[in-house]
Amino acid sequence: MKTKIIYLFVFVFLSNISFANTNDTDTDWGNTGHRAIGEIANKHLSKKIRRKIKKLLNGQSLAMISTYADDIKSDRAYRKYSTWHYVNLNDNETYQTSKKNPKGDLVTGIAKCKQVIMDATSSREDKIFHLKMLVHLIGDLHQPMHVGRVSDRGGNDFKVKWFYNGSNMHRVWDSEMINSFNMTYTELANNTSALSKAQVKSLQEGTVVDWANESKVIAQKIYRSAKSEENLRYRYMYDHFKTVREQLQKGGIRLAKVLTEILK
Repeated sequence: MKTKIIYLFVFVFLSNISFANTNDTDTDWGNTGHRAIGEIANKHLSKKIRRKIKKLLNGQSLAMISTYADDIKSDRAYRKYSTWHYVNLNDNETYQTSKKNPKGDLVTGIAKCKQVIMDATSSREDKIFHLKMLVHLIGDLHQPMHVGRVSDRGGNDFKVKWFYNGSNMHRVWDSEMINSFNMTYTELANNTSALSKAQVKSLQEGTVVDWANESKVIAQKIYRSAKSEENLRYRYMYDHFKTVREQLQKGGIRLAKVLTEILK
């Protein structure tokens, strides 16, 4: 009987390893960050596009569906989408020069979502699924550690402490700074920096690949912002939370651009 129990334990353990995400061990931007991006995007959409989204999502908001891609991670039926959440790049690479993951990545995942949504032959069900994924993935694209190094899985293996508790650099930028700031997603969305129309237009310039490379540059700065096992506290928040807020705002503004382009 004991032998059977041991075999069962080993089987479950190995199964969990085989299905583990190779990059994200934490939720991306956390629920609060993703919802803030969805809410910010909504503010930059025309009434026409908002109506189309509301109709397609049966009344649900962008904030509501923004965490869907994380919610389905535990369902094995959706494991094939796990690599869509990130694109790891070495320090000397851009997205264009990097070795591509045959299973797909953040950039190709976004492209696929756009393709399905714009295809007139796609079913309503497929369009809804890929719209939910798209909203989340544009958010992930603006969390710099989702374009972090291959060697440490986007900062997941870069161990630090957050207020004396064990953590890693990926998690600090995903959720711990946002959680420590203690604002709701609507408060974050309603307290973004005031931008002119020209500034918004400037932020929306470029392609998804350009935005990925931009996030990679920020990730490189993040790697220099702390040492392994360092205890990060108030000073780190003071120095870096402005970047978190800027990335949330950029993510929302650019999500609005993408949604407008594919739903107009």
